[in-house]
Amino acid sequence: MLDQIQGLHHVTSMARDARTNNRFFTDTLGLRRVKKTVNFDAPDVYHLYYADEFGTPGSVMTYFPFPNIGKGRPGAGEVGTTAFSVPQGSLDWWAIRLADKGAAPVEAQETFGEKRLFFRGPDGEGFALVETAGDDRAPWTGGGVGEDTAIRGFHSVALRLREGAQTAELLTFMGYRPVDSSGAVTRFAIPDGNGADVVDIETLPGTPFAGLGAGSVHHVAFAVEDRAKQLEVRKAIADTGYQVTPVIDRDYFWAIYFRTPGGVLFEVSTNEPGFARDEDQAHLGEALKLPTQHAHLRDYLEKNLVPLES
Repeated sequence: MLDQIQGLHHVTSMARDARTNNRFFTDTLGLRRVKKTVNFDAPDVYHLYYADEFGTPGSVMTYFPFPNIGKGRPGAGEVGTTAFSVPQGSLDWWAIRLADKGAAPVEAQETFGEKRLFFRGPDGEGFALVETAGDDRAPWTGGGVGEDTAIRGFHSVALRLREGAQTAELLTFMGYRPVDSSGAVTRFAIPDGNGADVVDIETLPGTPFAGLGAGSVHHVAFAVEDRAKQLEVRKAIADTGYQVTPVIDRDYFWAIYFRTPGGVLFEVSTNEPGFARDEDQAHLGEALKLPTQHAHLRDYLEKNLVPLES
């Protein structure tokens, strides 16, 4: 069993409209945009990062907004719900805010003894706000949401799978432990993790497989402290038979990727070097930052990428 993984690092999804996506996360949810860059493989498309003040691993929601992308088809083999942690007693406030910002309908739920609000993003993606006791992660309050209600970071992701046993075995190997179950859902958690500690597996036999598109989660990333720990994880996972990519420099972290038995793409990312490596902490996410290989496209991209604020 591995002990290097600390919990979630980031979740990356697909969207259709960059401006709508930016407004939803910075205004409706009150997160900070910590990086405005472009897709490594499609530089005419933004890669937008939203998080707490510092872009702390375990708080980072990222998006590829493809202007002409079709709508995703929900199903098995994907992340069905991305959940954020909020303070206890804040859900009534959030229910009003989400309704006022046009994110209704909002559904009050209780799962594994935790109160939550389920709602959908602009592209139909599933989100939840979960009241979490004792989450002492510092929130970003510069987005108009007060400290007593602001998002602390991720709570969990929920995987929808046709068959969950092999992915459960993988998570256990990665250091997660089964902590509870309810109906078709089994909950796994990292002991003493980074706060974004939970992965749920919902087993849905016979469900058609999901189709990737706007509103779909592209991949979910797990956090390790540094490149040395990442290499240890890479070797261990590869030794079990998974096809793991070489280490890839993503500017703000190093990444490896592999496909899980249930079809979800997993990434393992380093906490280093972080989002302040190429701009001042006070101005994260303001300027367009380009990977070195796309620096020669700056003039074209600055003219053709849609402005995020209007």
